[in-house]
Amino acid sequence: MKISKTLVVFSYYVISLMPILAQNKPFGLVIHGGAGDFNLRKNPELAEVYRASLRYALDSGYRMLTNGHKAEDVVVAVIEILENDTLFNAGKGAVLTKEGHAELDASIMTGHDLAAGAVCGVRYIKNPIKAAQLVKNRSSHVLLSGPGAERFAFSNGLDSVANEFFITEKTKIRWRELKESEKFGTVGCVVLDQWGNLAAGTSTGGMMMKNFGRIGDAPIIGAGTYAQNEVIAISCTGHGEFFIRQVAAYQVAARIMYKKQAPAKAIQQTLATIKKLGGTGGMIAIDPKGRLYSDFTTNGMFRAGKNSLGNYFVKIHEE
Repeated sequence: MKISKTLVVFSYYVISLMPILAQNKPFGLVIHGGAGDFNLRKNPELAEVYRASLRYALDSGYRMLTNGHKAEDVVVAVIEILENDTLFNAGKGAVLTKEGHAELDASIMTGHDLAAGAVCGVRYIKNPIKAAQLVKNRSSHVLLSGPGAERFAFSNGLDSVANEFFITEKTKIRWRELKESEKFGTVGCVVLDQWGNLAAGTSTGGMMMKNFGRIGDAPIIGAGTYAQNEVIAISCTGHGEFFIRQVAAYQVAARIMYKKQAPAKAIQQTLATIKKLGGTGGMIAIDPKGRLYSDFTTNGMFRAGKNSLGNYFVKIHEE
């Protein structure tokens, strides 16, 4: 009986201390809205519109972290905000295929258990990142595609929308004009929560004018998204074929684990290997100490970050 009471008291003591212990741990997040060869230096009004959207998503996620939400839930909530924002190539406002449709991809990974979920080539799921989370949490699979992914998502309660929901006047114009400088784009979020857990997610409409069911790196775990506690959480954006060939997100983690490279160097060298092959893009990351990272080989990358250590940024170009 004594032992039983002691265990109860000890358990209560540990549980009561958990919020206090969590408060002493760093936490934070980094988000991105895609990298490319755009130049907003000569259009400060439009640049501020993008910054305002990034700030809103960033601050929403940071509030969740402050209130003790899990990394996975913050990733999903932040990316859902970005998917619903027509400024970015994900969800509503996604670029169009050669046939004039929106086809969407998304993935999520949690670092404490290396669990992951992804969907690709979906046309009727309002928020693909929520479908990716469902694949991770309610299936025995990692990646579901097309109509099968949609049936799975709808059977688990996600909203169905007409494909026209994703198509804005802006994407119609871009589709007609075939602006090569706006061909790529993605949104992503990486998080370290108060409990020391990492998570990463990525969502995209893919490449403008893509054909034949093309899938890029965004829904490929290890290429566009990767998270591993004690190492790093990564989300990528850019020319997906090259990121797939270099297993880019995992390559950063491998450089940190096996070559003992600092995260900033691991990211820079991974992007350099991609550039040598002819690909460009960018990455965001957060490490177990809450340090924020972003790097890119394009003219700019929409990005923002904030942590409990006092670091904060909202940037578009090299600033």
